[in-house]
Amino acid sequence: MARLTYMLRMLTNSISRAYHECVRPADAADALKYHHVKGETMRRQTMVKAGAVVCAVALLGSLSACGGSKKPTTTADGKPIVTVLVKKNANQEKMADMQWAKDLEADCDCKIEWQEVTREAWGQQKNATLASGDIADVNLNGYGAVDAYQYPGMLEDLSKDLDKLPNVKAFFKQKPEAEKFSADTKGKIYSIATGRGKSYSGTGQHMLINKAWLDKLGLQVPTTWDELENVLKAFKTQDPNGNGQADEIPMNIKKLESSYYTWYSPMLLLNSTGISTGFNMSAASETGFYAKNGVVKSFMTSDEYKQVIKYYHKLISEGLIPADWATKDDDAYNADQISDGQTAKTGVVFGWSPSDNFGKLKDQYIAMPVPSAPGVSPDQTVWDGSSSELSVAGLSISAHAANKDAALKLANLLYSEKYSVQQFLGSFGQTLTKTGEHEYTVDNDKLSQLTGDNQYPGLSELLVGWIPDEVTIKGDSHADELIEVNKVYEEQRSNFDPVKDYIPDYVNMDSADAAKLNTSNAEIFNTVMQKTATWMSKGGIDEEWDAYCKQLDSLGLQDNIKIWQKWYDLCVK
Repeated sequence: MARLTYMLRMLTNSISRAYHECVRPADAADALKYHHVKGETMRRQTMVKAGAVVCAVALLGSLSACGGSKKPTTTADGKPIVTVLVKKNANQEKMADMQWAKDLEADCDCKIEWQEVTREAWGQQKNATLASGDIADVNLNGYGAVDAYQYPGMLEDLSKDLDKLPNVKAFFKQKPEAEKFSADTKGKIYSIATGRGKSYSGTGQHMLINKAWLDKLGLQVPTTWDELENVLKAFKTQDPNGNGQADEIPMNIKKLESSYYTWYSPMLLLNSTGISTGFNMSAASETGFYAKNGVVKSFMTSDEYKQVIKYYHKLISEGLIPADWATKDDDAYNADQISDGQTAKTGVVFGWSPSDNFGKLKDQYIAMPVPSAPGVSPDQTVWDGSSSELSVAGLSISAHAANKDAALKLANLLYSEKYSVQQFLGSFGQTLTKTGEHEYTVDNDKLSQLTGDNQYPGLSELLVGWIPDEVTIKGDSHADELIEVNKVYEEQRSNFDPVKDYIPDYVNMDSADAAKLNTSNAEIFNTVMQKTATWMSKGGIDEEWDAYCKQLDSLGLQDNIKIWQKWYDLCVK
């Protein structure tokens, strides 16, 4: 009866907010990416309303089943049953067919009932599961602290269970930042962070240049904006790909998103001016905030932002960046990098790595330090401060798990070295071999084959576990390449204090303040992105800048800065 009462209360609350909250992000970092922007088309509004109906129907279905027979909590032979929801990529093998998952079940001495959902579908389904009051016992990449605040009593406070999670305690000891990712300012842990190893400790943001073109034209890697402009002009006019056609794209940039600064944002050039970005996952940086000497500011109204925009306008007006950059979809943008696999077309881009961006043409490209803006010395020039190692997405446990001890045992196993490496790269004896103490070797041929068949034998970047620093994985080509491209940024990343001059990725806020930002950011970004794209393409920023800054203040930008300052101060202490 208590559970039915709880679910009825949730129904009343949820239907009243279903229109606005049917699709909710997994954590505070994701929360700030989603905005209700005024002026959306009727089609978008209809889709959201339809989603709200789905939420309500799913909730009612759960309630109608509440009075039925209870699900069994043990098997016929007495083993505890643990339901596990896992968010995964669509090209991955079924969990029950993965050998490591079978071994995990045996080591847990429990029966695992897997509930699988793709990351694309989860955004549409998550809120309905929370509103129903019936979630899986263990959830992998499903829920976060924001959900715990919004739906109190749903998720277990795992800070009380750390003695039963020795692998997690060891994780926090070796990686103190992981505990900051996991715990709120009161020390409660509703979702445990995940870590994929020190090889991924560098940023995923890089500036890549065609070294083959530089060599052919007798040019050096540019170190200033003026030098970069001259290199791009040479790329445009001197046929560096040698095919006799004027088909080179000197520099290619991604279009702007409508509501946040995304991965590989053109605004990575802010680092040229001394502002360190965090475009991997930092909710602050993605929504336009940064820190200097412990003071939070908005780069969207900074002189440095204006300087970057004017520089881009110069490059675009000179034909060094495609005129259609602001409307080009991702498929067309990516096709410019891949070209035909034989003749390169692109000179400079922001991306992950040469192989990821350029495929068969990868050997022509290298990572380059960001060139300094005018008036900025090399020791003032910085680079993106985010990391690819830790993620706030991770493991949560239902506060109502029928077999809590079994759920905790399973969680602890997931954070063991044995199961973390297999989650990441596949099962022992299939794609991964243990070749020494804390040493593993990847069979890349087998892994590539399975990936091509949409049967990736693990969770890849969605692993929920921890790969300790002492682990060496031979043949992890993504890690090897990431280490190589990150080397060129070591000096620039040492030019700023990672706490005083950067809002750490673990700085997030409660749902109340996140909601306030969500509301004002919708209108702010509706202005910022439209103006930024227009100024980059057509100019006119000097005439409109003062009015633009005043408009953002009128929409609540200064209040947002105060909110970020509050949470920055709370989280970095």
